[in-house]
Amino acid sequence: MARRYWLVKSDPETFGLAELAQSPDRTTVWDGVRNYQARNHLRDDMRAGDGVLFYHSQSDPPAVVATAKVVRPGYPDPTQFDRKSPRHEPKATAERPVWYAVDIELDEVLGRPVPLPEMRETQGLDRMVLLRKGSRLSVQPVSAAEWRIVTALGRRGSGKK
Repeated sequence: MARRYWLVKSDPETFGLAELAQSPDRTTVWDGVRNYQARNHLRDDMRAGDGVLFYHSQSDPPAVVATAKVVRPGYPDPTQFDRKSPRHEPKATAERPVWYAVDIELDEVLGRPVPLPEMRETQGLDRMVLLRKGSRLSVQPVSAAEWRIVTALGRRGSGKK
């Protein structure tokens, strides 16, 4: 199966690049997603080895700041079973989980952030899900061509190729 590509949105005030970089083995559980379409990507589509654009959504301006890779495909989000968690899901059972998570590992901190306004102006990104009006998904697909363009922009001027 061909490698797929994704963009995950992160609020750097809650869990951003710094926290991912400091995580054991630079790996974290990508949990807490509470949107059914994004959940379906986590559960059904993301595979080990897939590439991830790590996007800071609550920064000024929002920007892709790193790449990561999926190291564990979709599995039941453990926070849904924790009665003390704000992410607890009363309808979820071990046999019938509602929400899913994946594990991601930091791959590369880009030489420079790739801000949303620059992506909007970049040829070849006009069909990117992130740039569609009303697009708010926290986990979204990225085409291989979009991946190449965004990562090249992030490496520009950094000495990386």
